[in-house]
Amino acid sequence: MRALLHAHPLVDGHNDLPWAARTLVGYDWDRLDIAGRTPATHTDLPRLAEGGVGAQFWSVFVPSTLPPDQAVVQTLEQIDAVHTMVGRYPDRLGLATTAAQAREVFASGRVASLLGAEGGHSIGCSFGTLRMLHRLGVRYLTLTHNDNTPWADSATDAPVHGGLTAFGRAVVREMNRIGMMVDLSHVSADTMGDALAASRAPVIFSHSSARALCDSPRNVPDDVLATMAAAGGVCMAVFAPPFVSQARWDWRVEAGEAARAEGVAPTDLTAFTPFLQRWARQHPPPPVTLADVVNHVEHLREVAGVEHVGLGGDYDGVPDQPEGLADVTGYPRLLAALADRGWSDAELVALAGGNVLRVLAEVEQVAARLQREEPPGLARIEQLDAPAPAPTAGA
Repeated sequence: MRALLHAHPLVDGHNDLPWAARTLVGYDWDRLDIAGRTPATHTDLPRLAEGGVGAQFWSVFVPSTLPPDQAVVQTLEQIDAVHTMVGRYPDRLGLATTAAQAREVFASGRVASLLGAEGGHSIGCSFGTLRMLHRLGVRYLTLTHNDNTPWADSATDAPVHGGLTAFGRAVVREMNRIGMMVDLSHVSADTMGDALAASRAPVIFSHSSARALCDSPRNVPDDVLATMAAAGGVCMAVFAPPFVSQARWDWRVEAGEAARAEGVAPTDLTAFTPFLQRWARQHPPPPVTLADVVNHVEHLREVAGVEHVGLGGDYDGVPDQPEGLADVTGYPRLLAALADRGWSDAELVALAGGNVLRVLAEVEQVAARLQREEPPGLARIEQLDAPAPAPTAGA
């Protein structure tokens, strides 16, 4: 596997190291020097090299519970942290904003560093903010995180909009126009369907797995996988235990009910994460293994096709990872397990990174055409999602 990954980039769709850097050290890269091994995280430069990671989408996540102005500011701080990290290690990391640049940085022996914003709350209901995030290097936007936005329903919140609102559909179209990938991880099934119908370019799931194997709303139903594949998209299999093991998901649901009984919302990661750590000491979680992830990758391939599957580990975004995939060194073990199940080298290359780089290139091509045909979007949410007028007397 190491020879294969030396020749072809493994592109991981989602890593939360920037948020870990914020919570652990306030973005002080002297205190979290990833040039050496960092026991407090799943990710550092030596382990990225050991895992054969050739390109990484760094998540610029901020909590979806923040007020809009704070969400935008903290997203900018996350972007700044990634730029600072990349600049600190220029011999090991290189910024990439296109598929071609990702391949060029990889060919130079460095990890191509791309950015993805995890949640539509990060744009503050503003097309201008969306466009500025793109100018700063963000190449995908996850339409929601754990909570609904004013224009899209989340998978883990009570439905309000029935999917995307008119403004939400306009967000998708503007993302197509500027060349930002539409990421449907975290969104409700209705939002998935609406976004697929609205998008003029292929979409991605940056870190989601198969709902047929683990009935978490964070995962993708088979009918959506088929629609996504027909439109040329990619589902990047997540490793996070609650989304690959039904037993672990059921355990998390039970923990969520216990949290609510104490006034803690399970979708509020800032509050729920420490609660879960305490609860787990009394209620040990069911084990999850690399084989569970392999099963999901195989199911995604069976339903969507080998050209429409990728990898999105969610490292440093969850407390623990499956046995055999405990940190970013695990990718060669995963690919070896798939090879043992009959995957060819060409299929592994497509899974590891070829598929998502194809999607990014296609998104860029669509944007180049749309920018010749359409002006920047200027509408505001109150214009597109204005409430229906009250009925007049006697109507």
